[in-house]
Amino acid sequence: MVQAKAWILRHQFVGFPKASDFEMKLEELPDPKDGEMILEALYLSVDPYMRYVCEQVIVSKNPAFSVGSYVVANCGWRSFVLSDGTELTPIVSDWPKDIPLSFALGAIGMPGLTALYGLEEICQLKAGETLLVNAAAGAVGSVVGQIGKIKGCRVVGCAGSDAKVAYLKELGFDQAFNYKTVGSLEEALREASAEGYDCYFENVGGEFSSAVMPQMKPFGRIAVCGSISLYNDTVPQTGPYIHAHMIFKQLKMEGFLCHRWSYKNEESLRRLLAWVTEGKLRCQEHITQGFENMPAAFMGMLQGDNIGKAVVQV
Repeated sequence: MVQAKAWILRHQFVGFPKASDFEMKLEELPDPKDGEMILEALYLSVDPYMRYVCEQVIVSKNPAFSVGSYVVANCGWRSFVLSDGTELTPIVSDWPKDIPLSFALGAIGMPGLTALYGLEEICQLKAGETLLVNAAAGAVGSVVGQIGKIKGCRVVGCAGSDAKVAYLKELGFDQAFNYKTVGSLEEALREASAEGYDCYFENVGGEFSSAVMPQMKPFGRIAVCGSISLYNDTVPQTGPYIHAHMIFKQLKMEGFLCHRWSYKNEESLRRLLAWVTEGKLRCQEHITQGFENMPAAFMGMLQGDNIGKAVVQV
């Protein structure tokens, strides 16, 4: 039998999560039956929804998965897991040796697909347009901005620290600013693009959306990916007043989950992998060592400690 560590939620979060909301337990895994396997967690994704783990197959009685192969799984905060092979995504067999497997949880995984589909399917981004992205130094936002540059667009990003702004400029963003230190968010947006914005990739929600709407160009497109500013509120925020701008500028605003286009994932992941190997797409990771530090990494991500993709290495 394999003994697995597992983090469980002791209490539903009230406001921002606390260390006491989590508890680590030990689980005894039975030996796999025919069609089953045991997976060992190598890297765990740290994001608001805590979905994915990069795992290695260590014992297998499933002919579709050989021992030593790598997969991305949705199995919670566990060091080992018993799986029947459903809902596993194999990592491509020709994954380059010089690219960390953890990238399968970031730019060459769900965050990268979210960025790609939000820009291509929702925004239908075109060369020469101006793209705005908030939370731009995070796992999704940093990929959004770089894909925008690959597609020949002018890209404006905002983030919550001077170090993050410097990182965005290293990535090739045309304009970047720290939303926490500007005197006026509205004025900072105007200075970054006096003519307004064709596309807006929304990761934050709340007051930021209220400031952006008046500065969207006619027929602008808005991809709503997340709203991290709202996740830990105990009192719901009032939404931005957007109706007049939506109507008179004839804007398109659509929320999405990248699973909608899962039938494209294999081809899309190979495109992302090619951009990484060609040096067109850079990936920075914020790595926390140790399974025991999962709650701390999760809380740190929620308060913006990471630049790039937040990952726990087991």
